[in-house]
Amino acid sequence: MQFSFNFSASNPPPYFPFPWKSHKTNFLTPSLDKPIIPIKPSLNPLTLSNSLKTSLNYEFQRGNLDEPTSPASLPVVILGSGAVLRYIWDRSELKLVSVDGNNAVSLKSLLISDFEDGFGKLFRMCSLGVRNFFLPRQVTGNYLQYVRWKLLHRVFSSALQVLATQAMFRAIGVGYSCSLPSAAALNWVLKDGLGRLSRCIYTASLAYAFDTNLKRVRFSTSVLFSLSIGIELLTPAYPQYFLLLATIANIAKQISLACYLATGTAIHQSFAVADNLGEVSAKAQIQTVCFDNLGLMLAAALNILFKNNQRLQAGLPFVVYPIFSAIDLIGIYQGLKHVHLQTLTKDRLEIIITKWVELGCVPSPADVSKVEGVNFMRSNGRGLWPIRIGCLNPKRQIPRLSMTTMQLLKGEDMYFVCLEIICSRLAATHQQGIVLCVREGSCTADVVMGLLQACHIRKAMLSGRCRWEDNLGACYDSSSVLRHWFELVEDSKQCAHRDFTLLNDQMLEVGWACRNILLSTEEQARYSFLHG
Repeated sequence: MQFSFNFSASNPPPYFPFPWKSHKTNFLTPSLDKPIIPIKPSLNPLTLSNSLKTSLNYEFQRGNLDEPTSPASLPVVILGSGAVLRYIWDRSELKLVSVDGNNAVSLKSLLISDFEDGFGKLFRMCSLGVRNFFLPRQVTGNYLQYVRWKLLHRVFSSALQVLATQAMFRAIGVGYSCSLPSAAALNWVLKDGLGRLSRCIYTASLAYAFDTNLKRVRFSTSVLFSLSIGIELLTPAYPQYFLLLATIANIAKQISLACYLATGTAIHQSFAVADNLGEVSAKAQIQTVCFDNLGLMLAAALNILFKNNQRLQAGLPFVVYPIFSAIDLIGIYQGLKHVHLQTLTKDRLEIIITKWVELGCVPSPADVSKVEGVNFMRSNGRGLWPIRIGCLNPKRQIPRLSMTTMQLLKGEDMYFVCLEIICSRLAATHQQGIVLCVREGSCTADVVMGLLQACHIRKAMLSGRCRWEDNLGACYDSSSVLRHWFELVEDSKQCAHRDFTLLNDQMLEVGWACRNILLSTEEQARYSFLHG
């Protein structure tokens, strides 16, 4: 039975009054108006009075300790087996009593189960043991939902991998008399080597996406992994193309594995509320092993069920593949929805600032996670007046007011906000956009300040949408448009300076990590100011 003392400065226990009277300590101080009488040392040994009792409920009278008239409740509360218990001293034995005063338990009998409710205690102990085996002790409230969907994902994914491995063995002739072990081994080594090489190339080229687009990359590679299993299932039907099919499938698997390992730490960190990242990661490995074994048992049960019919056993993977793959991807998608990342990216920061500008409050990581979603189709940022961090692209149509904005830059400016016109070749449409250009040497506060100003500009433009659309047709060339633009820039800059401190404080209060902003390669582009 495990106990935890609920007695800390950060989380104090409920207050229980002391059952004894506290006495004020009188310190002896020399008096100036009375002579100090010297004390003669005595050669007799000190003796203790027989009336001195080992008790905590005492009254100090004339130098003697009287026996307590009632049990003493000690000011220490502990948590054990889901119950809140308190220490009681009844002059002969130390006991643990529940807070409501019932079910007194002797310390000598804490490990002995009561026969009347032994089954209930056994069930609670087993449940607590399983819970402590699979789950960390201190995690966020959404962790359990994530584990439930992870169970669904790992079981069916593991079952599919077993069936795919069987199909590949069948394709290279393992188990048949006409098989060539050396050729089979060579093909297996070649497809593994090419897969690992592709994994290195993928990881090196897209490492930044593991931070800025974690959920989208994780789900995209999961879809790729599911497709790779389907390719492996095709190898028995086309054994002459085994090396080609197996290599393509292994490349997809290695890419998915690289993404899984790279994003796992950030996902585990989002659940660790007490800096217990190691514990959360260890429990995740335990969950993966146990869930994968359940998938292995499921695949074995299906094989045993159809072992007497070789034709059905050979066609089984093609029947269960679409079902198991759909359940696998649903589990991954739903599990990612319960991952609430506290790190800041451009998209998350834009969601936070947009709500701040509109409602005056900062959303929590859970609220932003609902808005952000998995973003598998890259639908975020496709609304009116999208904001982009980076540099102006000369290939796009740049209005005159953007040129004027750059001409009026000063040495103390760490960023500037301008406009661009986005041309879509497929849809043959034009869309206005806002660009935040950040200077070399700027800090996180400058990026937040610039994005805050850009969101204020977008709000003003959306409120006067028709006027700015008319200005777009005039290519922003008129002097009145330039005057309105610079007035808008100045007003939005003042609003950004006014709101920045309060915005930053509220972001820290709800749990956002504000020290850094994770930006993609395009968003990390900076400009340098030339003093003229």
